[in-house]
Amino acid sequence: MKYPNFKDLILFENDDYIVVNKPPFVASLDERGGSGEVNILRLARQYADDVQVAHRLDKETSGAMIIAKTPEAYRHVSMQFERRKVNKVYHAVVDGQFSFKDLFIDLPILNDGNKSVTIDRKEGKRAETWFNSIKNYRHYTLVECKPVTGRMHQIRIHLATQRAAIVGDHMYKGKPV
Repeated sequence: MKYPNFKDLILFENDDYIVVNKPPFVASLDERGGSGEVNILRLARQYADDVQVAHRLDKETSGAMIIAKTPEAYRHVSMQFERRKVNKVYHAVVDGQFSFKDLFIDLPILNDGNKSVTIDRKEGKRAETWFNSIKNYRHYTLVECKPVTGRMHQIRIHLATQRAAIVGDHMYKGKPV
């Protein structure tokens, strides 16, 4: 895979932050086991020395990522995420036709430590997501996803509980394109 030039990914930059458009199939951070693959943090550190990724996106997910240039900026943006002050909006294409209108999913997630998660009402961590259908197609639906919390694979598994798996997401029973 050819990796883009980091400068080409930049959407916004000031003295404290860089916001980049993370491409799909590029990890946010080093993966467990240290595969040595290129990731957003490594690319960012070639651009500026002491940067820190302020949050993660799944490897398969594209979208805006905030990178802090200083420890103070990192603390500030981390607190915004922790206090749920960041409005996160994602779009997903799911298998089938659905009419989600302010659908609120409140199902706790347990990370099994094996690159996937499960719904576990007893030991899982709180996970909340809002869903709205944007447009229906012949075999698919474009869905707006607004996670309140930020658990690993949260949107993917919450959609799967509605039998609305993301297209191509084999881990959560999405059909290939």
